[in-house]
Amino acid sequence: MSSTVEKILILTANPTNTKPLRLSEEVREIKTAWERSQRRNQFEIIVEEAVRPRELRLSLLEHKPDIVHFSGHGGGEHGLVFMRDDGEALLVKPDALARLFKALKEIFKIKCVLLNACYSEVQAEKIYLYVDYVVGMKKKIGDEAAKQFAMGFYDTLFAGESINSAYALGCNAIEMEDIPEYLTPVIKKSIEKTHIRYKTEKVSILPSETAQDRAESTIKFDDIDSQVPLNSTFYIEHPSIVSNCYSSILKPGALIRIKSPRKMGKTSLMSRILAHAAKQGYKTAFLNLWDTDFLTSIDKFLQWFCASLSEELDVEEKIDKHWKKILGSQKNCTNYFRKHLLKEISTPIVLGLDDVDQIFQYTAIAEEFFKLLRAWHERGQNEEIWKKMRLIIAHSKEVYINMDANHSPFNVGLSIELGEFSQAQVKDLVKRHRLNWSDIEIEQLMKMVSGHPYLLRAALYQIATEQVTLEQFLQIAPTEEGLYADHLYCHFLVLEANDSLKSAMQQVVASDFPVRLEPVQAFKLRSMGLVVSRGNEVVPLCNLYRLYFRDRLEN
Repeated sequence: MSSTVEKILILTANPTNTKPLRLSEEVREIKTAWERSQRRNQFEIIVEEAVRPRELRLSLLEHKPDIVHFSGHGGGEHGLVFMRDDGEALLVKPDALARLFKALKEIFKIKCVLLNACYSEVQAEKIYLYVDYVVGMKKKIGDEAAKQFAMGFYDTLFAGESINSAYALGCNAIEMEDIPEYLTPVIKKSIEKTHIRYKTEKVSILPSETAQDRAESTIKFDDIDSQVPLNSTFYIEHPSIVSNCYSSILKPGALIRIKSPRKMGKTSLMSRILAHAAKQGYKTAFLNLWDTDFLTSIDKFLQWFCASLSEELDVEEKIDKHWKKILGSQKNCTNYFRKHLLKEISTPIVLGLDDVDQIFQYTAIAEEFFKLLRAWHERGQNEEIWKKMRLIIAHSKEVYINMDANHSPFNVGLSIELGEFSQAQVKDLVKRHRLNWSDIEIEQLMKMVSGHPYLLRAALYQIATEQVTLEQFLQIAPTEEGLYADHLYCHFLVLEANDSLKSAMQQVVASDFPVRLEPVQAFKLRSMGLVVSRGNEVVPLCNLYRLYFRDRLEN
C-alpha cells in the first residue's frame, strides 16, 4: 500500500542580541520522539536554523510542509523574532505573517502552525484564518515549559492522534512536570475556511437617479473572492463553452475537464453544469479536494472519497460492508460505486471534482486515483450501470504526473480551457455594474487588467461602490496599496522560490516587445496566468503584472 509522508518543518531563530534559548534541546526531543515512534515512516522532519525572513518564505515554498513549528522569541504585537544577515534580531509583524500564510493558502495547504515563542497568541490570532490549527502562547513561556509542550505534542502526533489531542497532551505534559505554565499554550481553529475580502451590500450607483429610482434599482453585489452565485447579475457566459458543457453532461459516461489559471471561473462554470444536470432530474455532488488530511494512503483517501460522496448524494454510507481488504483499494472503491451508489440511485449521477491538482504532489495516490477515474469513464461507454456516471474535473495547474496516456483522464472527454473576456463581454460587465463609461475608460481598465474575470470583477466592484474612482484605481492597482496586493504577492512568492522562473518573468516584464523563453518556462508562466503567447513568444497578460513585477522582482 502506498502512503504519503507528513512533513514537519521546524524553524529556529535565536539572534545574537537576544536572550539565549535552549532551542537545540527542543529540536532534539522532537527528533527523539520521532525515532521512538512506530509510525516514524509516516513523518519527515526538516530543520532550518537561524532563519531569516527570506529563508522562512523559501523553506515553506520548497518543502510545502503539513506542520510548521517555530521556536524562538516572540514580541507580541511587535512580531516574531527572526535573524538579520548580521545575526541580530529582526521583528516580523503579525500582519506580515498573516499575509504570508494567506498567500501560501493559494499554493498548498498547511494543517497546523505551532508558535513555541512568548506572546505568540497575537500571531496565532492573525494566522488561523488561513490554517486549520494554530498554537500560540498567550504570555511568556519558559524554556522548560516550551520543551515539555513540544514533547507532549509530538509524542501524541507521532502516535497517530489528532492535532486537538496533541495540543491537549502538550499542555498536560507541562502540568505533569508541575510547571505552572500549562495554561499558556492556546489553540486557534479555523472554522471559516474562506477569507472574504468584501461584504455583500446594496448600493445605489447612478448619481442622476431620484430616490424612487434608487429604491427600484439597487444592486446586490457578490463576494468577490468566491465563485459567482447561480443567480448573480454579474456572471458573464462564454456561450459556446456553456452550450457544449450542457449538452455533453447529458451523454452517457460523460467526462468534462475544465482547466485555467486560478480565479478564472472554473468553480462557477462547474456549479452551473451541476445545476443544469439537476434540472434534468440527475443526482449531483460537488467535492473540493483541498482537504489533504486523508492523503496518507490510497486506501484511506478512497474511503474518504466514497463516504463524502455518500453524504453529498444523501445515500447511507456502507464502507464496512463493501470494503474487502483482500481486493485492494481501487477494486473496493469501484465495487462501492457499482454495488451501492449506482445501484441505490436510479438516475444518472454527476460528480463535480474541484481543485484536483491539489493531489498532484501526492504522486502515488494521484496516479491510482486518476487511473480509477479513467477506468470508470471507459466503462461508461459500454456498461449500462456505468453510463449513469458523469464526471466534471477542474484543475489550475498543468498535469505534471508521469502517467501512461492510456490510464489518464486528462486526455479524454470534453476539454474546456477558460480564457479572458472579450472587449464586448467587458462592456457588458461594466453596464451590469451601472457604470456609464466611454470606450476610452473601458480601454483604460482593460489595459491594466486585460479581460481577466477576477481582476475585472474586483476593480468594477470597488469603482461601482465608490471606494475608488477609475483614475485612483489605475494609479494604485500595481502597488501594495491596491486591491490586488494579496493576489500579486501570491504569484511573487512562487517566482521568488524558483530562480529560473523568476529570471524568465524578469525578461518578460523588462521588454516592451514579445520575448522568446525556454519552452518549459513559457509553459509554466502561461499556466500561472501571468503571460500570454504571441506566436512562439510571450508578453505579460496585462499591465498590472508588467508594472508590479518590474518593480518587485530584484536581480
